[in-house]
Amino acid sequence: MTATIPPERIEQQIHVIRGHKVMLDRDLAGLYGVETRILIRNVKRHIERFPTHFMFQLTKGESEALRSQIGISKKGRGGRRYLPYVFTEQGVAMLSSVLNSQQAIQVNIAIMSAFVQLRGMLATHDQLARKLAALEEKYDDQFRVVFDAIRQLMAPEPKRVRRIGFASPKAKKKGT
Repeated sequence: MTATIPPERIEQQIHVIRGHKVMLDRDLAGLYGVETRILIRNVKRHIERFPTHFMFQLTKGESEALRSQIGISKKGRGGRRYLPYVFTEQGVAMLSSVLNSQQAIQVNIAIMSAFVQLRGMLATHDQLARKLAALEEKYDDQFRVVFDAIRQLMAPEPKRVRRIGFASPKAKKKGT
């Protein structure tokens, strides 16, 4: 089962909220092959296993911001009727104990591997940035161009906004 979930899919479902790397209840439910309400029901039955640093419910503002980013359905339109829950890495690890199935165990292994891989990439990036800063201090200004180019390569890619629709010939002439 772990081989059938690509790590990229899991990494795309990891969000940073309140300074924590978290996964949404609906994304986890999809990976585990259960309905979101079943996942939350099992969590609430064992709520003592999920302190606030393992799982928390989003505020209305956080939920709205997330909705605009990833397309969660709006309340009253056939979607969810409550604010989403999110699970930190420790909360995800605890889920396998409340979802007693072989699939839950295998999915947890895949998710934990993705969290570890993500943490490793971040650590490598930080180490590289420190080494680059040390080299920059060591060499004079003639290498400044090289260091600036390396920093640009290390910077995260800006998110591209795709415009939807078309421009009329009149609008193109006006420059809009």
